[in-house]
Amino acid sequence: MKILILGIGNVLYADEGIGVHFVNYFQQKYKISGQHQVDIVDGGTLAHALIPMMSEYDQIVVVDTVHSTEARVGAVYFFDFDRTPGDVDFQGSAHEVEMLHTLNMMDMVGDRPQTFILGIIPQVLESMSFELTDPILEGVPLMEQALVKHLTEHGLTCKQQASPDILEIAQQSCCQES
Repeated sequence: MKILILGIGNVLYADEGIGVHFVNYFQQKYKISGQHQVDIVDGGTLAHALIPMMSEYDQIVVVDTVHSTEARVGAVYFFDFDRTPGDVDFQGSAHEVEMLHTLNMMDMVGDRPQTFILGIIPQVLESMSFELTDPILEGVPLMEQALVKHLTEHGLTCKQQASPDILEIAQQSCCQES
């Protein structure tokens, strides 16, 4: 089985970049081993451009922000995309709408692999910022636990190999030279 862990987000808008920052953090922190191939990719805001790559996998875990009509900022969700909770939607930023459309387009042509969403509710910030808010930082350990549990349930081992700081990773993501 080929599994893709795909971080989605716009690092220019604070909490909106958590999907990208989280996958970079997770990749630095854990060595994943087992009988399945696991790839971790920073998908940024590419959405539709990711379809050819995404369709090559048996399963994808999209790490992104989500919106809920019932939960608070920083609440973490992990769910099968085919069973999206009724209070969750993908409204709130352009990249989320694009990812929802991307997954739906893949459905229409039968190319969408089994898809899980690891999402967290962001604090909506209007201005550009490279900082992550406290509720998002507090949600990172729960996101980490959910992903480790999911991978373990698929027979994989996640062995901690480092102790990265997500704030440092966020700063590196934002400030890398091209």
